[in-house]
Amino acid sequence: MVQFDLFGEVEQKLEERAQRQAVEAAKPKAVPHITSRRKHRVFPSDPHRHAGDIADSVIAAWFSHYGGSRMDVPLGTIAALCFFREPRIDDWLLTLQPAQLSQLLREIWGFQWMTRPDLIEVARPLHDWLEEDPDEHQLKAVQAVVHAAVHKGLLDLTARDDPSERSEADVLSPLLTGLRYKSDKKWRGEYHTPPCVTDLMAEILVHDDHGPTIREPALGSGGMFRSVAQTLRSRDLNPHDYTWFGNDIDPLATACAAVNAIVWDLGPRTVIWCADSLATEDAGLSKALTEREAVINHRNAVVEQARFERRARQMLHAFNQLLDGAAE
Repeated sequence: MVQFDLFGEVEQKLEERAQRQAVEAAKPKAVPHITSRRKHRVFPSDPHRHAGDIADSVIAAWFSHYGGSRMDVPLGTIAALCFFREPRIDDWLLTLQPAQLSQLLREIWGFQWMTRPDLIEVARPLHDWLEEDPDEHQLKAVQAVVHAAVHKGLLDLTARDDPSERSEADVLSPLLTGLRYKSDKKWRGEYHTPPCVTDLMAEILVHDDHGPTIREPALGSGGMFRSVAQTLRSRDLNPHDYTWFGNDIDPLATACAAVNAIVWDLGPRTVIWCADSLATEDAGLSKALTEREAVINHRNAVVEQARFERRARQMLHAFNQLLDGAAE
């Protein structure tokens, strides 16, 4: 069985680093010793501009270290980092070697699959590349992407306990559109609605007697969902009390929206899928609901199997102890 011990490893690394720092602090030094690459976390004054700056830095790092046309690798790397809620993790991330980062990303996606398998399956285009045994050049580019994001302050936006603060900006949208070639964006007709527009639309559309369902047939990376969720929170309403239905024809955009749904904490009644809204009568909603149920049932079966194996090992251990006692 696969074990997801990401946070245990993080805590161990932080404890070891704290011990080393304590030893270093006890030694006399002629000059001040800087132990952190990042100062205390301050929330950006302009979250949307901050998200754009992060995207620019990540894009530059990716192309300067690899130069490939793949979008899923840098997108999936940043998406995984958005799941962190530990503000002290940034220094530790900068110490990891490329191969260690690859293993870390696998564990992050695995842990998220255990909690939200329905959304992580939709986000598969962002993490399938990890199963392809990325080569040395790709992994070095991934390391460059992580360093660029950390130094530019990605966790300033995303490593927040308050979902309202994490929802101040869409980090993945400018990265997704920035990685696309201009001709590709024109061919796809992919132009994400600016946050100022979606915020205004949400203020107009959301009212106290708003229905329990939010529907977005051209979801993109989820910008409209973000604005609606923030508007609900500003009116002391809980996004968890609503059902969110959203789809988009672009699999990468849909995958980003699935990640954002977790980061923005839209709640358990969130259904996101990739489909053409004009192709079928219900835009593929029935199929999406069926697949969602199947994925959740599969996760439940995996968890139940793990529990059964654990109980079996415990029983076997107790039985062996009885036999050893009888032998004595």
